[in-house]
Amino acid sequence: MSQIKKLLIIGFVWPEPNSSAAGGRMMQLISIFVANGFEITFASPALDSDFMVDLSEFGVKKISIELNNSSFDDFIIELNPDIVLFDRFMIEEQFGWRVSENCPKAIRLLDTEDLHCLRTARQKAFKENRIFELNNLLSEEVAKREIASILRCDLSFIISEFEMEILKDVFKIDSDLLHYLPFLIDEMSEGDLVKLPSFQERKNFVFIGNFLHEPNWNTVQYLKETIWSLIKKQFTDAVLEVYGAYPSQKVLQLHQPKNGFFIMGRAADANEIVKKSRIVLAPIRFGAGLKGKLLEAMQCGTPSITTTIGSEAMHNNLPWNGFITDDVEEFAKKAVELYQDENLWKQSQNNGITLINECYQISKYSVQLIEVINALLNNSESHRLHNFMGNLLQHHTLKSTKYMAKWIEAKNKN
Repeated sequence: MSQIKKLLIIGFVWPEPNSSAAGGRMMQLISIFVANGFEITFASPALDSDFMVDLSEFGVKKISIELNNSSFDDFIIELNPDIVLFDRFMIEEQFGWRVSENCPKAIRLLDTEDLHCLRTARQKAFKENRIFELNNLLSEEVAKREIASILRCDLSFIISEFEMEILKDVFKIDSDLLHYLPFLIDEMSEGDLVKLPSFQERKNFVFIGNFLHEPNWNTVQYLKETIWSLIKKQFTDAVLEVYGAYPSQKVLQLHQPKNGFFIMGRAADANEIVKKSRIVLAPIRFGAGLKGKLLEAMQCGTPSITTTIGSEAMHNNLPWNGFITDDVEEFAKKAVELYQDENLWKQSQNNGITLINECYQISKYSVQLIEVINALLNNSESHRLHNFMGNLLQHHTLKSTKYMAKWIEAKNKN
């Protein structure tokens, strides 16, 4: 790049890569931009946490900002970024109009993380005991907000090919506004596999997931109430260790050592725990995006058993690194079989390495990302001219959201 470009990332929270896949995803994006010479400022209205990453170690400047406060206007005018990346649509709602008004030339990017409207609609269908249909999305309140945010931005990063299809087919979003960007990791070789603990060196089943995320809590409930007893019937010595950041009292109450069901709390190093485990169990019943825990399992050489939703858009029709089933009896049977059969386990492990190398290559996707961003920087006026719906929404948002924010700010001063 001929000159250093300034990138402002506005985070929903400060990145915690050891607490959630979203934190890991953000650090993957930061590493790509750092490698390509961007000058990065990360700003967030969130409170600091004990587990947030030290951004200065990556050469990223950290700034705290406030919601509904015109101090942000002064901050962004002075920073004058070339690019602004919003972390989730809620952040674009809060700050997008301020960016548009004070830095109109800045490219506006949105990292959706996953389609929140898809996760919400599936969760509602699950709780109401009905089959989810794509048409449910059209009446979803969150969808109206999320799609408006995608339209207002110059480009949105979409983590799942299934979600790309939904945005194009159900919501009729122009493909020029969407960029497919899955989780990004380095290639793995047979040599990397040899360094991992062997079948014999591993023990126990494991589940790992941030408990602030409703699908994770639901999965652990499902394991405890339905699946675990079926596994124990076939394999009396079975032990399941459940790890996750921010467990509530409800989660902690599921701890039952006599039954081999252990609630372990936050993992100091999730990677190390998954490497020492023999099987990851993830019977996920609703959600969206890609499941970081299942990709992490592949990286750790740990086979997994999950559901159709758990594996959605993750394996490109290649063999899974374990089993995919929505039937509880089959789930339990395959869990025991995979735990006890070393040859099957090794084959599943190899499937995971193939998946990583075929579907999540950082070298491939990072090059594409920078090419697309550079093209946007060079052609933003024409790009925006053709995004009429986005311009229309930007116009009305500036009017409505702006005055709501100003009213809140005035109210807070009284």
